[in-house]
Amino acid sequence: MAAASKDAAPALHGLAAGEAGRPERADWTIDQGWERYSDADHATWKTLFERQTRLLPGRACREFVQGMQELPIGADQIPDFRRLSEVLMPRTGWQIVAVPGLVPDDVFFEHLAHRRFPAGNFIRRPQELDYLQEPDVFHDVFGHVPLLLNPAMADFIQAYGEGGLRAQRLGHLSHLARVYWYTVEFGLLRQDDGLRLYGAGIASSFTETRFCLESPSPNRVRFELERVMRTDYRIDDFQETYFVIRDLDELLEFTRIDFAPLYDRTGAAPVIAPGELLASDGVIDRGDGAYHRARQSAGVV
Repeated sequence: MAAASKDAAPALHGLAAGEAGRPERADWTIDQGWERYSDADHATWKTLFERQTRLLPGRACREFVQGMQELPIGADQIPDFRRLSEVLMPRTGWQIVAVPGLVPDDVFFEHLAHRRFPAGNFIRRPQELDYLQEPDVFHDVFGHVPLLLNPAMADFIQAYGEGGLRAQRLGHLSHLARVYWYTVEFGLLRQDDGLRLYGAGIASSFTETRFCLESPSPNRVRFELERVMRTDYRIDDFQETYFVIRDLDELLEFTRIDFAPLYDRTGAAPVIAPGELLASDGVIDRGDGAYHRARQSAGVV
């Protein structure tokens, strides 16, 4: 058999792979298979870990940095999910469970509702360091797990899982998904020394770590729940707007809200484009949009 080309299409995992990606267990969990990671896998993790940890000081929120320091996460090897769970369980009741990749929405919500964080057990290829279609072990563990040690984030993500199951029944999953996207994945918050990132999609991205805080292109807007529920987002490029919360404790305030009336209002309102600003927005930074205009001019997006 010929060797695979360096530019061969990436393998798909979990739900993205269709029936071939479905594991035997109904909850989509698998064994992490830590002992099966190759030296090359660990080397890829090391490259990703070292370059990200050089970027995050002064950019990541203090809770993320603290969580990273208190967990068995280091540069030399992909973390063992069992060891991570041994630290998380007595602190916030969370555990990490391995999955093959993306899982169905109902499975994802069910895990979160029971404080099980599903993490992909595969790692990207060396030529995919800067962009990956699916979340891998680096995104899931490096990006998400440190904040599971924070009580506010731990409670918020569990509540999101419970809310996701309700949103599915009500037919408003897209509105709730936007909340997760603009908080857990791509959220910013205020610290006394400036804006800091806490979203996992940013924390695990070499390029977006700087873009979200330092580029003049994106808008940075005060988080307002209904506004966010109406706002579309980008899945294949930098965000055009980032929403800023006061602190992680503010996320808990959202868990005490009855979302049913919000779904009625946002469902009847028009969707807001990713880069659009409203007169009612609490604008922190009005972006110039230069990055995405250049991409459009070049025919990239």
